[in-house]
Parts: sequence; structure tokens; C-alpha cells
Amino acid sequence: MARYTDPGVLEWVESGGGPLIALPETVLPFWAGADTEELDTDYDRACEVAGYAGLLPVGDSAALVLGDEPAATSYLPEHGTFVRWSAADSEDELLAAVPDALEEAEWGDEMRWTVPGPVVLFDSARQGGDIALADHLRVPLEPGPYAVRAAWATPRPETWIGLVQLRRLAH
Repeated sequence: MARYTDPGVLEWVESGGGPLIALPETVLPFWAGADTEELDTDYDRACEVAGYAGLLPVGDSAALVLGDEPAATSYLPEHGTFVRWSAADSEDELLAAVPDALEEAEWGDEMRWTVPGPVVLFDSARQGGDIALADHLRVPLEPGPYAVRAAWATPRPETWIGLVQLRRLAH
């Protein structure tokens, strides 16, 4: 069994300053990022999402926008949670605090997000069609509806963690 401290076990995605998005693989080609001639780019739309998380229509699906701050983010499948590294002295310290953070978090309202299958986490400024060239993380979600809730927690004085938790719903 892999441990968090093993090299390469946990991949983190960072942005250039804007929000990260988790986008279903099936609609990656429809995400233009910031590289368009349009006045209101997909990146601009992602930046307008208020709060810790929100949904944004893309093609026949939706992107999950991880808002508030551009913290390095990974996904912990055992908790069904995107974990956002806001403050901690080390990855080990951050990950050790996740169970306490999940317990003490003051969760916001739940949203319903339906995905057709795996999603890709990446910087919203990037084009979805060029994702192979960018820092990204593939999250193998099962198709169907999920309840999504978000919070920030401070489980230890010097450890601040953003949480975006997914809970699979019955069809």
C-alpha cells in the first residue's frame, strides 16, 4: 500500500494565479481558457465564480471551479476530497491534518454536479485541448451525480486546508 510520504504518490496542481477547474474529459475540447479573442473568456467566467467552489456550464456538462485562492490542490480518493494546500510546513503535516480538517470544517451549501466519467484538474487559464502539455491531475470519478460541498479549515495553528468534498449520489 502506498503512503503519502512515498515519492510521487501525491501529485499537486498549481495555477498561475487564477482558479483551478475540474472538467470532465469528454468536454475538454470545449474549454478555451484565456487564449481566445472573445471579450469574456472561459477563464474570465471561472474567475467570476464566487466562493470556494462553483459550477460553470461547459458543453453538455459542467466544470467544478475551485475558487477563492489559487492554492496547490490534489485529490484524496479515500476522502472523496480535493485538498487545497493553503498553509503547512510540509506535505506530511498537511496530509496528517486532513482527517481533523474534515471533522471540524464548516461546510457551505451543497451543489449537485453530474459527471459523465473521469475529470481533469488544471489551471483554468489553460486550453482544455492542450491539457497534455500542462500541469494537470486526472481524477477517475464514476459517471453520475455527486453532492459537492466546500470549506476552509484550520485543524492546527499553522495548517490551513481548503476542502472540496464529493459524495456520490444514487441515480
